Amino acid sequence: MQKPIKTSIDLVAATLVIPLILVTGCADLSESIHDRSAGMNGSFEFARSGLPVNWYVFTPNTVPDSDFDIVVDQEDPKDGKNSLKFVVRKCASAGGRLSPGFTNEFEASPGKFYKISFWIRNRGSQFIIKAGGVTAKTGETKTIVNSSETINSWRLVEYKYALPKEYNRIAFELNIIQPGTFWIDDIKIEEIRLPQ
Repeated sequence: MQKPIKTSIDLVAATLVIPLILVTGCADLSESIHDRSAGMNGSFEFARSGLPVNWYVFTPNTVPDSDFDIVVDQEDPKDGKNSLKFVVRKCASAGGRLSPGFTNEFEASPGKFYKISFWIRNRGSQFIIKAGGVTAKTGETKTIVNSSETINSWRLVEYKYALPKEYNRIAFELNIIQPGTFWIDDIKIEEIRLPQ
């Protein structure tokens, strides 16, 4: 008689635990709002609900054990009317989806050369910016910048990149891994021809 009771308890436990695992395992890793008409939105001119359109953003809702704000900042943009500002009071140093930031992938032609450029300012934070070739299943990104340098005036960063033939997209990712204030604006990924 005790066996059916145990089976009933196991069934109740499984009924409660499995949905909990599924919900926890499927938690959002980022937040995003998409609008094809906004294009790449590298100057953050298009924003909704406080988020830049067409970027996968690691927000306070998705980054555990953190305290930060993401601001579409109109105070001193480098290009257009907005820049993107991170005010980070607490964060993990792990990077990726575990730290404040954003990412996206962009269509690109295998074997071609690209210039990846953006403008940055920094006060107190440590930030990492990576880029590289990816497909739906694999990728190879490299760190372009890993710095905690104070940058009071907008500074241009340019990176020339040969997209390997096995990749058809370029990924771009920013992470803040130490508290401080960081701004970014005017991100561009442009195909270029190298001098012969």
